[in-house]
Amino acid sequence: MKVVVKSEDVKLDDLGKGVSRKVLSHNSNLMMVEVHFEEGAVGELHSHYHEQCTYVAEGEFEFTIGDKKQIVKKGDSIYFESNIKHGNICLKKGYLVDVFTPMREDFLKK
Repeated sequence: MKVVVKSEDVKLDDLGKGVSRKVLSHNSNLMMVEVHFEEGAVGELHSHYHEQCTYVAEGEFEFTIGDKKQIVKKGDSIYFESNIKHGNICLKKGYLVDVFTPMREDFLKK
């Protein structure tokens, strides 16, 4: 585990369809990730057992959380309880900072 992770040392992985991701600081209990979106890109509806907080660092997004839709923009944040279905559409190019507990092991597999 690195105590300090410098952004320039982390590769931005292209996930396709206008979405890319940087896995930042993490240990087995906690993980921070940047997720970059081109305008119109979609974060597909999904769920996972991890709790998640998301901070909108740049841009504007329409999130679906459970059966509700919400528009969020730079400076807003969201809490996702474990196993809740969620996804988004990027309305204005930007990126999100996601924090997961426990860490997302699936994000480390290539």
